[in-house]
Amino acid sequence: MLASASFASGILFANIYNSLVNAAAADANIPTSIIAAREYFKSVNPGDFFKIFSPFTQLLALAALILFWKKSVSIRLLLAIALACYISGDIFAFLYFHPRSDIMFVSEKLPDTETLKRLSHEWSTMNWVRSFILFVGVVCSFLAIDKIYSKQVTGKQPVL
Repeated sequence: MLASASFASGILFANIYNSLVNAAAADANIPTSIIAAREYFKSVNPGDFFKIFSPFTQLLALAALILFWKKSVSIRLLLAIALACYISGDIFAFLYFHPRSDIMFVSEKLPDTETLKRLSHEWSTMNWVRSFILFVGVVCSFLAIDKIYSKQVTGKQPVL
């Protein structure tokens, strides 16, 4: 359970880093900044991090849900919400972010400046939404941890 919350926190902060650093840098002087980012991301990009750690985080969250399934309904609900948030973040990435990232950073032909500005703005704005979804999952994970440990210490379910 602690590993699940820890890895999910790492995913959240890597996502926030993307908003504060990578997206801001890419948005700084379009199209020059996008060309620089294309060069920078040729060998490795943030997606390479998320490809490894996001599924692993989801597996840990699923394992926590299975292991603590019978503890209480509220713990089960919190862990299920957390898992749903982590999976939703990835679905969002595949359906929304990957296509925009591919157009901006991978496509053979560089799109026109207005298209790049629009895509960059959309990416930046919606990445905060994705961060919020992940944040909700992390909060639910920690609330479940609190309920589990509170129940172990006192022997009864805490009021929340």
